[in-house]
Amino acid sequence: MNEHVETLSHIKAAVLDLAFKFGPRAVVAIIIIVVGVLVGRWAGRAIARGLRKFDLEPPVRDLLVRVANILIFGLFAIMALQNLGVELLPLIAGIGVAGAGIALAMQGVLSNVVAGLTIIFTRPFRIGEYIAIVGVEGTVESMGLFKTTLNHPDLSRVVIPNRKIVGEILHNYGSIRQLNIAVGVSYDTNLNKALATVREILQSNPRTLKEPAAPIGVSVLADSSIQLAVKPWTTVADFGPAGSEINMAIVEAFRSKNIVIPFPQQEVRMVGAAA
Repeated sequence: MNEHVETLSHIKAAVLDLAFKFGPRAVVAIIIIVVGVLVGRWAGRAIARGLRKFDLEPPVRDLLVRVANILIFGLFAIMALQNLGVELLPLIAGIGVAGAGIALAMQGVLSNVVAGLTIIFTRPFRIGEYIAIVGVEGTVESMGLFKTTLNHPDLSRVVIPNRKIVGEILHNYGSIRQLNIAVGVSYDTNLNKALATVREILQSNPRTLKEPAAPIGVSVLADSSIQLAVKPWTTVADFGPAGSEINMAIVEAFRSKNIVIPFPQQEVRMVGAAA
């Protein structure tokens, strides 16, 4: 019984000694950490306000604010550890060894981060632009360190890991797209009349852009028809509806003006043997 009492007394004395020895330091360290968090938030908001004056993409601004927060918090964390009497050199060495192991285990994640930084700073596309890459396309919704998100025309979302973007051929449409409409007319058609009709249709359609001017002309002399190429520009949002409206308007206008749109046909002649 006496041994247990003595053991408890020793434990109590040791706890009190540690509390008196490290308690004030721990309290000060906690205060330093809290101050670091508050200062980091305040500095982040101030930096974000300052960066709005520059022509930077939102991901770039967010990245710079995060880096500033991490640096400020890291500085206060070092001050807190020094206050506790922690030796920093062995700690830094241990962090370096652990970091090397983590880096080997997370090569895919780190490659996404490096690719994300490349995208953010080289800016091959911006938020709101329409792009096509690695077999998918859509309007850029967001860019992050790990992934880029596109809004697809079918109202779905496409999430692309950043490492799949860097090094690939990127088609950046920007904010406009060009329709490629082909319509055939018969060989006895008055081409000037047909082309003028198409121009009137494009001028009257509110979805087509008047600048740049749409290329219109004869593209192919096919077997059964003369192919006219009609390539107006529209905004990304109007790309689908504009194509349908223009096709319908061409059919109706050609019918009303007796401009024939021929269907493919072949003439077959049978030569019989001489009697």
